Amino acid sequence: MKRMWMVPLAIAAALTVGCNRAQNGSAGTVGTSGRSDVSRGDRDFVQDVSQMNAEEIDLSRLAAERASSPDVKQFAQKLVDEHTAAGEKLSGVATQNGLETKTGLDDSHRKLHDDLVAKQGVDFDKSYLDAMVDDHENMVDKLESRIDKTTIERRSGDAANAPINPDTKAKVDMKGQSVLPEKSDNEVTARINAWAADAYPETYAHLQQAKALEDTLKKQ
Repeated sequence: MKRMWMVPLAIAAALTVGCNRAQNGSAGTVGTSGRSDVSRGDRDFVQDVSQMNAEEIDLSRLAAERASSPDVKQFAQKLVDEHTAAGEKLSGVATQNGLETKTGLDDSHRKLHDDLVAKQGVDFDKSYLDAMVDDHENMVDKLESRIDKTTIERRSGDAANAPINPDTKAKVDMKGQSVLPEKSDNEVTARINAWAADAYPETYAHLQQAKALEDTLKKQ
């Protein structure tokens, strides 16, 4: 008789432990506490940025081989090196959080690649730099959606610092400045934002360099 009473007691105890584990978020599934859920926005951001990064690397590899200007060649190789490093860091964040990255070209960039292959000399250089300006403007905008914009300040000599203008999207000289990520209670979002803040100064510098080289070629 004692054994018959012990069976329901054991079942009840097991159910109580299971409920407690579920309430404490220790059932082994990611995000049960609501702090580590992977949002659609996070997935889309990682896929979009990783594809943009891969496309810039692809075009820059081409330019590092075929550009006629030594400065453009040097710039292109710099982009290959630095975007490859940034992409590896993003892949690490993605792997850590079960996210997918994209490494191929979309249809528009595949066409752009083919168009560049058909060009030579200064025409090639101008087309490549034009693509880099457009791509980096898009990348900068993407990254800005993940950073604390109050940490981006305009610096002009000894002039007073002023925050970025969100309406005109006036950019700043990021040299020597640190950028903070936008705060988030979600652990996955926070890691992605931290990557974006780390990548922003370098990406912004690439944009300014591409514009400067483009202006130089136009004056020739």
